[in-house]
Formats: sequence, C-alpha cells, structure tokens
Amino acid sequence: MRIELDLLVPSAGPVCGLAAAPSSAPVERPDDPRSVEEKLRDLRDVIQSYESVVVAFSAGADSTLVAKVAADILGERALAVTSASESLAERELREALEYAESLGINHRVIYTNELSNPDYLANPTNRCYHCKTELYDHLVELAEREGYRTVANGLNVDDLGDYRPGLQAAKEHDVRAPLQEAGLTKPDVRAISRLLDVPTWDKPAMACLSSRVPYGEAITPEKLKQIDRAEQAIRDLGYRQLRVRHHGQVARIELPTESLVTFVTEHAATATEKLKALGFLYVTLDLQGFRSGSMNEVLSRPAATQSAGGS
Repeated sequence: MRIELDLLVPSAGPVCGLAAAPSSAPVERPDDPRSVEEKLRDLRDVIQSYESVVVAFSAGADSTLVAKVAADILGERALAVTSASESLAERELREALEYAESLGINHRVIYTNELSNPDYLANPTNRCYHCKTELYDHLVELAEREGYRTVANGLNVDDLGDYRPGLQAAKEHDVRAPLQEAGLTKPDVRAISRLLDVPTWDKPAMACLSSRVPYGEAITPEKLKQIDRAEQAIRDLGYRQLRVRHHGQVARIELPTESLVTFVTEHAATATEKLKALGFLYVTLDLQGFRSGSMNEVLSRPAATQSAGGS
C-alpha cells in the first residue's frame, strides 16, 4: 500500500491509450437471483478484466468498494485517486486517507481546479459535467503517463435513473463503471461492502459541496467553505444524513423526517447560533426533510410555477 500527494496538470488533446468503455450500459434485473457472494464474484471478474486501473475515489460507499476490490484483485496495478478540490468536504478527504490506509489501498491525492472554469462557476444545470471533465482530464493523463490501462468510477445501476450530467464526461473519457457492468445496485454495494467489512457499507450518500447552491447562482470558494463548516456543525450534533443548502443569507437544513422533531426540540437553538456565526442571517429547517438532489426539483417544475410571485 502507498499513499501519495501529487499535483497534475492535464495535457490537452483527445483520450487515447485506455481500454474503451462498453458501447451499451448493463440492463438492470429487478429480480436478480444472484447471491451477495455471486455478485461480488462478478464484480471481481469485471475488475480483473481491466488488467490495471485508476479509480476515481471520493470515499463514498460506491467508489470505496471499487477501490477495495481493485486493490484486492490487481494489487500494485490499482491506484485510487482522490481530488482535493474546494468542492470536496474536508471530512471526506480525511476519510479517504483513513479508508485507504485501513483497507490497504494504494492511494494518491491530486489537486484539481474546477473553480478556474467560468462555465463551472456560473453553476449551470450541467455543472457536474464541467467538474467531471476536469477530474477525468487529470485521471486519464495520469493513467496514460504511468501505464494504467483503465480509468474507473463508482457509478452503480441505480445512478442510471438520476439526472447526472457527469455521465457524459465519463463517456467522453472512456471511463469504466465496474459496478454498473456487474449489474450492481446501491443495496448490492452496501451488502457486498458489509460482507467485506468495508466501513462505508452504511455511509450516507455525499455529493460535492457545489450541489448545495441553487442553479444559476455563482459558485465561490467562500460559499463552499461556509457550506462545509455548516454541515460539519450539524454533524457534530449527532446527525449523519443531512444537507445545508445555501440560499444567499439563508441556510436551509435538510434532515431525515424522523429527525425533525428531535432537531427542533433539542438542537435548533445551537444549530442556529453556529450557522449564524458562519455568516448566515437566517437558518431554516426544510419540512419535507432530506432529499438527495433536491436542488434538481426546480428542473421538473413548470416555467409558470417557477416565475410565479406571491406574498
């Protein structure tokens, strides 16, 4: 196992020299008859076929499983890479380092700079495409320079039904998705991770910090830092699954609905004080509760509804 820090500058030009991704996505099987052990075997077979791989490793449940299995199967021919950009929560970087050490994963931390891209800073609805393009540019350059045959991510079958502009960036860079190729859903990922004693088996999903900012409102390092510290403050109160959405002077907290009463009765005052100390003028609690990707709800609303006024 080795853990490294690196600074890469991607080279310009087309992707070349990597194993091409399959032309068609795997088909989800609603009544998958495979046991957990059989699904793990299929995942191992997929990763074995890569021969060598660079894994985009965010410390989430999906990419941690891919990195772990790749390390087990390919050894020194597998490298997990984490991007320590401003859009990654500090806690996630620490956990990436911890998981890599405890699981015996060769790991490298690089520094990407999506915030230098005006298209990303403008926060369009395809913001994720620009972020993933920056990441995959670096990973492909690394793989070609150091002789890794494949670049892989942690997308699973369930992700195919979500709004994910980053999928286009993966396609353009021939990035493989071993979980999808093995036909694995999110519950499969958690079951296999638990079987292998991977600590992320029950870790809540975590998206980049920029996903907390409404589309069309500029992304800034200051906002990202404010969001990161706000979410850590709520986490310190004992909550694992949460989001703090940034609406200018307003912080909108999302928690699972079963936690709302406890939060209001036991932690609201403390949370309000902490978040106001971070610069928010108002601190609110979303009564709909936690929804992964709730900022995407605006994409499905009729235009008349979005522009309607009210008192």
